Amino acid sequence: MRRVHFCLLFKTLLLVSVVQAQEIHLGADVVSRYVWRGMDFGESMSVQPGLSLSVGALTVGTWASYALTASGAGANEHDLYLSLDLGALSVGVTDYYFPAPNGAKFFDFDDDGQGAHYLEPFIQIRGPETAPFTLHASIFAYNDPDNTIYLEGQYPFTVGDVEMRLTVGVVAGQSALYNTGDVTLVNLGLAASRTIQITEAFSLPVFVHYILNPNPRVERSYLVFGFSL
Repeated sequence: MRRVHFCLLFKTLLLVSVVQAQEIHLGADVVSRYVWRGMDFGESMSVQPGLSLSVGALTVGTWASYALTASGAGANEHDLYLSLDLGALSVGVTDYYFPAPNGAKFFDFDDDGQGAHYLEPFIQIRGPETAPFTLHASIFAYNDPDNTIYLEGQYPFTVGDVEMRLTVGVVAGQSALYNTGDVTLVNLGLAASRTIQITEAFSLPVFVHYILNPNPRVERSYLVFGFSL
């Protein structure tokens, strides 16, 4: 019951922040595949809308991914998140919800691995401008029997007018969610993005991500194309 109350409190904080929002950001990505931390969700082209609202250092938001094919609808996702920016350090929590056809209902807060919501607190550390790395650590603390820990590092750089980013992600132990049996490298990525000027008044950000999941139980690579609106 305490965990149900925590989920409801989390959503109440989101609503309060919406009322007091000082900055609002909205948009959407269209991607050839939704690949997250080395895993393909839905094997389908997807549309990924997002909305965030900020009050000082506090940001709350919602993000979703919807497959454009009926066969991929089982991997539909709609998340809520809250983060606090403390300069070089950010902390927050994400509520993952998967509104698949005939899936768990939204108000199913069971914590047995079958509930509708997976809560993942996270912490991020950003380096200085001279070394602009990002380190991420998170744990599925709710509705994951394995309480999976995920660790990731990113490093951005530029080549001409193209923004690049290297990513390395590791699951720190056994996890049914990531299909790992021990500490496993699951996410190696190289991202490239640039903005194409279409007209004087309109430009289109485009990106390509190369992703390799070397997990022996998966061993798949992906090349994802997308654009942002």
